[in-house]
This record gives sequence, C-alpha cells and structure tokens, in this order.
Amino acid sequence: MPTSLVTGGAGFLGSNLCDYLLERGQRVICVDNFETGSLKNIQHLRMDEFRFIHADITEPYEVDESVDFVYHMASPASPIDYARLPLHTLKVGSYGTHHTLGLAKWKRARVLLASPAEVYGAPRVPPQPESSWGNVNPIGPRGVYDEAKRYAEALTMAYYRQQGVDTAIVRIFNTYGPRMRENDGRAIPTFLSQALADKPLTVFGDGQQTRSFCYVDDLIRGLVLLMESGVHEPVNIGNPNEMTLLEMAQTIVEMTDSRSEIVFEALPVDDPQVRQPDITRARQLLGWEPEIDLRDGLRQTIDFAVKQLGGAQQQTIVDPE
Repeated sequence: MPTSLVTGGAGFLGSNLCDYLLERGQRVICVDNFETGSLKNIQHLRMDEFRFIHADITEPYEVDESVDFVYHMASPASPIDYARLPLHTLKVGSYGTHHTLGLAKWKRARVLLASPAEVYGAPRVPPQPESSWGNVNPIGPRGVYDEAKRYAEALTMAYYRQQGVDTAIVRIFNTYGPRMRENDGRAIPTFLSQALADKPLTVFGDGQQTRSFCYVDDLIRGLVLLMESGVHEPVNIGNPNEMTLLEMAQTIVEMTDSRSEIVFEALPVDDPQVRQPDITRARQLLGWEPEIDLRDGLRQTIDFAVKQLGGAQQQTIVDPE
C-alpha cells in the first residue's frame, strides 16, 4: 500500500485529494495547521489508513514512517488570505517548500508542487502555455502570493537538478467544488453565498474579465496522473472553456433561483483580465482533460452549500433547458 503525504490536506483541494487517494487504496498522511484549512473537511476520515499531523510547515517537521509520494498543497491561496497573511504566505512558499522538498529527499519520495496560474501574472493574451514567463507585479497586493509560488517553482527545480529529488510541478487554474470556504474572496463561493441569501452579487469592474473554471474532481484526477507520470516540467491543469465573471454570476443566480441582483464594484489592483489554460501538455503527456460539465459541477457545489446551511436557506435548484 503506497503512502502519500499531503501538506495543506485540510484545505479545499487538499481534503478532496485525501479522499481520492484513500479511495484508490493508498495510506494518507495529512499535514495542516488549520490556518486556512478546516477540521470539518477531514473529520469524516476516521480510518486506520488516514493519519493527521498538526504542524506548521514553515518550521521543520518530521514524519516517522515511509512515504512514497508528497503532494505539497499548503499555502494561503485566496486574495483575502494572502492579504491577511502576507509574510506567512511568503514563508510557506520559501521555508515551507524547502522543508517539504527536504522531507521528500530524505524519504526518497516523488514530490508534486501545487503552483497556481498566478505565476503567469496578468497575461493579456490567452491561453497561457507553460512556456510563458509571466507578467507579475512583485510589489503589488498579489505579489506575496505570486512571487512565493514562483520562488517555490525555482526551488523545486533546484532540488531536482542538484539534489536528484523526483519532482513535478502542476500549475492549477481556477477550480471550484464542495468545501470551498464561503468567504474566501474567490468568485464562485462569493457569488454562491450571496445568491443563496438573496443578496446582491458583487462583480468587479464590468465583469468582462474571464476565468476558466475546472471542477475539483477533474483537477484532482489530473494531479494524481501527473504524480504518477515521469514528468518534471510544469503542466497546466484546468478547464480551457473560458467565460466572463458576469456570465458566471448570471448562471449562479439562475441555478439557485435567486432573487439577487448583480452590482458592480471597482476592479482590484492587478486583477487578471484573462485566465485560460493551454492544456496541450496535459493532453499529450497525461492523457488528461476535464470531463465534468460546468452545470453538473455547479449543481453539486450548490447542493453541498445548501446542506452546509443546515436548512436555514431552502433553495430550489433549477436547470432550465
């Protein structure tokens, strides 16, 4: 039975990854300090094959058993989080990545760094291929996250080239699904919480900036395919189907049968105008592409959110033809 260690395993992506790995018959070690993750995301995992370690990865941490795979998922990842925790975000990208890569070297494990599409900065022409060097503002409000991840990528490649560590890098584009935090500042959970409460949906700018939304199950499947490949260079994982944020807001209002109106607010500094992955490498090297339709994924996300409300808000989910 292979053993996978997942840093940030109590977060949105990390906890879904833990579930998937356990379903595949692996033993899972989850490392988290609950800075942005939540115990409720992993409290259902009461089994011998699952182990939780409460640790801050910016400090050295140890694992007293063999490990085959290390998924380095830990990091504040939403605008609200890295604005609140700028120094911690930088430390996770630097010290946290260093400690985790060192652990992987010691355990002779393959390690996958979860890097975001933000390493591309604010590109003006989609889609973004892995060969792009990006257009990042290092001193802007997003800089602490963007540069932490760019440094983490450089550190990962240094461990691969100099130390012989078996590494992989995934560049994750906008992902959604159950367990997203309601108030983390990202588009879908924000729109969804507003719509379910019949509050105005806040769209920044004119809403014509685009994103490409990938359902979490597709994303997790891509991570594991990359981990189990021999690929070392970065690979984009995301859904290439582009849509505007205004279109997403309108879709969520429709699917929740909400009475919410849409209001517009000032565009945040350095907010990307386009965000669309080129997934040619994922298709060619991994045989991966997204399979879950946007409405099907949103329907599951909405159902989960309604259950989380505990019946306080009863909404009718509709899907007009």
